[in-house]
Amino acid sequence: MPDVPDARDDPAHALLAHVSGLRERVAALVESRAAGDPTADDPLRGLYLSDEAVRHLLRTWPSGDAPDAPEAADAPPPHRVGDGPADPGDRLVSLAGRMGLTEWDTLVLLIALAPDVDRSFEPLYGYLNDDVSRRRATVGLALDLCGVPAHTSAARARLHSSAPLRALGLLEVEEPERPFLSRSLRVPDRLIGHLLGDDTPDAALLGKLRPMPEPLPAGPDAEAFAHRLAARLHDGPLTAYLREQREGDGLAVLASTLRAAGLDALRCSAPEDHVPELLREARLGGRAVVVVGLPEQPGPLLRTLTAATDVTVLMTDPRPYDPHWSPDDPLVLDAPGRRAGGTSAWQAALGTDADGFDLAATVAPYRLGGDRIQRAAHTARALAAFDGGPLTADHVRLAARRQSASGLESHARRIRPAVDWRDLVLPEGPLTQLRELALRARHRDRVLGDWRLSAGGGRGRGVLGLFAGESGTGKTLSAEVVAADLGLDLYVVQLSSIVDKYVGETEKNLERIFTEADRTDAVLLFDEADAVFGKRSEVKDSHDRYANMESAYLLQRLESFDGIALLTTNLRANIDEAFTRRLDLVVDFPFPDAGQRLALWRHGLSHVPSADDIDPAPLARDFELAGGSIRSAVVTAAYLAAGRGDKVTAGDLLEGARREYRKAGRLVPGEANW
Repeated sequence: MPDVPDARDDPAHALLAHVSGLRERVAALVESRAAGDPTADDPLRGLYLSDEAVRHLLRTWPSGDAPDAPEAADAPPPHRVGDGPADPGDRLVSLAGRMGLTEWDTLVLLIALAPDVDRSFEPLYGYLNDDVSRRRATVGLALDLCGVPAHTSAARARLHSSAPLRALGLLEVEEPERPFLSRSLRVPDRLIGHLLGDDTPDAALLGKLRPMPEPLPAGPDAEAFAHRLAARLHDGPLTAYLREQREGDGLAVLASTLRAAGLDALRCSAPEDHVPELLREARLGGRAVVVVGLPEQPGPLLRTLTAATDVTVLMTDPRPYDPHWSPDDPLVLDAPGRRAGGTSAWQAALGTDADGFDLAATVAPYRLGGDRIQRAAHTARALAAFDGGPLTADHVRLAARRQSASGLESHARRIRPAVDWRDLVLPEGPLTQLRELALRARHRDRVLGDWRLSAGGGRGRGVLGLFAGESGTGKTLSAEVVAADLGLDLYVVQLSSIVDKYVGETEKNLERIFTEADRTDAVLLFDEADAVFGKRSEVKDSHDRYANMESAYLLQRLESFDGIALLTTNLRANIDEAFTRRLDLVVDFPFPDAGQRLALWRHGLSHVPSADDIDPAPLARDFELAGGSIRSAVVTAAYLAAGRGDKVTAGDLLEGARREYRKAGRLVPGEANW
């Protein structure tokens, strides 16, 4: 047999006890009415008013002054509501105390909800309303049951829209077209369910409420911030606005704050259509409200939320707070940003599944919020299960990239890297610099933040590099390799989507790109960067002036950039010196010599079926081609061989090399000079 709970702890038992006490009041009022009513025995009573009934109403019309309703301060303790006993699980008593209801307010609430929990009240209310079809309590009936004259101003004021019962969403006064005393009183179904022990959220909030993420370990700054905010919450309800730099930062610190404060919360997105229901739900459960992401026009929502001073409301959004949004300012704070890496948070989310690889090196480039880390961990496990093996670093990287969705694709072309360091054929110098670039991206928070080597002045923690060299020397491929090493997507900025003939539009387009890149874990590549980052010139006309303004904007924006941006150019001399001073690294890509060309030919043929006697050494010696041209020559040779259904021969490679020379307008070795 299952354990039967103590009836004293059952909310439904407590509420029904109050209703039982109310029944005595109703019975007494019925007896009083029936004793002096000449139509009490009329079977059609309530469907019409006879002459005798009208004369009876005239004879019993109240005259003289009546005593006022008792003030809230004179009311007896809430546990006497409905003359029922108090129980430990009495939610009506708890509600009254928590929301500051008077004894009279609570009794009216009980009168209004009685037909919803006990059908025997329906005919009684119909009789007392003198209308068998009106089976809910009316304002007049509630006043009669409370023993308060209908003209008492203090009692009528407790049913005003600004009074607690209605302002807190506990009671609805319906049918405004009727006279005040005959208007029906209704208690929302959600409140009745709560009083009976049902904690299912309001149906209007379905699809809008989401659970708070589990707090994950964060840096010392974030932990200190969370504990300071939690200490403030212990002092009472608070309305706060957290501005976050990256999506998820605010929610992560709020999860830690609420855990430290011991508060439950309702996390809601886009609640503007159901704010009353949301606030009522928070009041019923004694919970905080967390709003993530405000609407485009947040003023109406903020005015409503900041006016609810009895509920803790915590909001987070990337926009700076605007005082015009609400006359009552919340506490405005900057949410501490999440550092790249956050190994402890990832370790907590992945547990022992991450023991098989270097977790710190894997997650170093990512700056995901707490809930995004949890979702990425769940996705990584699902990917590993799909592959039928243990969790690997590749699973974690892929899951993290999917959680770093971006709006950059409207301005840039996304490349999902499918290369690695083995695909680069470069001299040792550039190769070492490229590895250093990846190293800077992983450790920038430690060096610039913990070791306080940031230049200050609002400068960001971005990593900026310039790749300079002739076309085809491997600049774009190197950017893809760096992105692959970091486990990030590469976004190649399309200059056609940036440059605009109208004044100021180019800067706006660039700002959108930089803003999205700041919020996204990705590598940003400006190919042919001299078109945008060119030298400033002497102002001779308006075109020069506006071109210089674009360059000045770029200089300022690069200093505050927090992401990873790479620039490529064929003409390093065309890049403004002010830009190069702000770059972390400038990598020069030399034109390959004969030895490097031979390595490039062999690398290109490594996966291609080739004849046994093939030797690319003469081609490397006689044809001065860059890496991109060598790859194109190998592709041409492969198509020629595929068309014959044979392997690639030395003749195919020679034909491919000759075509690359002809495309460049150069003389082909061994051919007549026409």
